[in-house]
Amino acid sequence: MIKILIVEDDYNIRKLFSTYLLKSGYETREAVDGQMAIQIFESEHIDLIITDVMMPVMDGIMLVNKIRITHPDLPILMLTALDSYEDKEKGFLSGADDYMVKPIDLNEMSLRIRALLRRYQIASTNKIELKNFSLDSKSGECLLNGNPIELARKEFALLFKLLSTPNKIFTREQLMNEIWGYDSASYDRTIDTHIKRIREQITSDDFEIITVRGLGYKAVIK
Repeated sequence: MIKILIVEDDYNIRKLFSTYLLKSGYETREAVDGQMAIQIFESEHIDLIITDVMMPVMDGIMLVNKIRITHPDLPILMLTALDSYEDKEKGFLSGADDYMVKPIDLNEMSLRIRALLRRYQIASTNKIELKNFSLDSKSGECLLNGNPIELARKEFALLFKLLSTPNKIFTREQLMNEIWGYDSASYDRTIDTHIKRIREQITSDDFEIITVRGLGYKAVIK
């Protein structure tokens, strides 16, 4: 059974989420702050985390930063009353996969949880297979309509990263750090150049790389 860790300092909200998720067929664990969440996370297997931002002791941003050190692909849904662009950007930069603004619609939250779990299943594999396009990270093979496409190593890694978590927005800085492994003052130009090359080489009806203005890029599977 999928186990979800709910991190929320408001008792009533935490119990509401837990009750709803239990009725939806999930197993739940509860924490009142980031520090308690870390203790639970380190003691048992967790499949997905739902966390508030504003909490005592350790807030949601600090929690996600700490989790991402050892678990870069674990699905994390961030919930907050903060709805400005700057707040959302801070949440995504911390490593959250998705972001919802309170008050939370439970049905929408359920849909987002299922979507995050699907993404995680794709990200955990070594191969991405769409209708007429595939990527194999072990062999480095890229096929479009059965024909091989020659991608540079970084282009392949960049495309695999985007497609392995469809609809997730990656900032240029995140992509630079994860694929190139270092910070660079020219990361905007480096990422943009590689995205341009990928778009020029691959025209597929299966997916599209979308530019998210002011943030970065995401892959959308059609």
